[in-house]
Amino acid sequence: MLFANTDWYLYNFRCSLAQALRAAGYDVLLLSPPGPYGEKLIARGFRWEAVPMDRRSLNPLREAALLVYLVRLLRRERPALVHSFTIKCAVYGSLAARLAGVPARVNAVAGMGYVFTSTDLKARLLRLPVRILLRLALGGPSARLVLQNPDDVAMFRRASLVADDQVRLIPGSGVDLRRFVPSVRTREPGSAMTVLVAARLLWDKGLAEFVDAIRLLRSQGRELTFFLAGTPDPGNPAAVPEETVRAWVSDGLLVWLGHVDDMPGLFSSVDVVVLPSYREGLPKSLIEAAACALPLVTTDVPGCREVVTDGLDGLLVPARNSVHLANAIARIQDDPALGKALGAAAREKAIAVFDERVVCQATLAVYRELLG
Repeated sequence: MLFANTDWYLYNFRCSLAQALRAAGYDVLLLSPPGPYGEKLIARGFRWEAVPMDRRSLNPLREAALLVYLVRLLRRERPALVHSFTIKCAVYGSLAARLAGVPARVNAVAGMGYVFTSTDLKARLLRLPVRILLRLALGGPSARLVLQNPDDVAMFRRASLVADDQVRLIPGSGVDLRRFVPSVRTREPGSAMTVLVAARLLWDKGLAEFVDAIRLLRSQGRELTFFLAGTPDPGNPAAVPEETVRAWVSDGLLVWLGHVDDMPGLFSSVDVVVLPSYREGLPKSLIEAAACALPLVTTDVPGCREVVTDGLDGLLVPARNSVHLANAIARIQDDPALGKALGAAAREKAIAVFDERVVCQATLAVYRELLG
């Protein structure tokens, strides 16, 4: 059973794993709150079931009802293994699995999430109870914790949430190198260089700094076109309001593409991909862009620096710094040969490290550890 906090996540990040599991002879059940991608998962031949989960809920009765629902579902399905993604799913999925007697638990967590990274009062108040629940959920000899970058491994070790021998490092969900390929398009001399950010519309993706960098570059008279792909995430406390994004569009700063299904097509139409995030597990948009041999500009933070080595396969800038971000974009515009070299090296790294087939096999190896 694969359990995630959105059906979108399962469809975009874990379909390849579900397919690999099916090919290996497993019966796979996908779980998430209801959403439009559930039907797409079913159309691909997967079993998908909606669960009554509210990502933002703190209502004790509602949360207790969710746990009871999951326990009953697990007792009905009797899975050999439950693999949960994100902190909330890890807590509820693992606790329910323990109560239902599921033999094995795997939890994939990209960072410590809102509760541990935000300075909000609500987040600070939740830290102690969430820490206690995480110890219960992640621990035990029949459990493994999958993390995406070395910084997160070090963080979980410092927090003493799980034994070292139960942690496995797997770089994200991988990229399909057959779909994401270098473009044959070349930019016409004199045409504006196109710059893309593809991310959920969250402040901690660095969108404020991106917009400030756009203003700075425009003030220098540079010919650049900026695209923003992604949709608001109202279930996240860091969501950027839609009216704010529309104001950026009205001001002529960028073109908002909204949700884009054809990411290979989008990457083939742009010249540079930027992600000024404050922290990542392992950013999918960057590894997909790397596979397309695009020059990358991102921040020197956990997750992002696992994809980009500064000056070799992209450019790293300090987080929360719009000036350095603008300078890095300008550097690639002023030196097309540098951009081409960075993109070629990014593709080679994607082939060597981020091939989804390698990631799936590493994940199946974790399952075999637990199931024999």
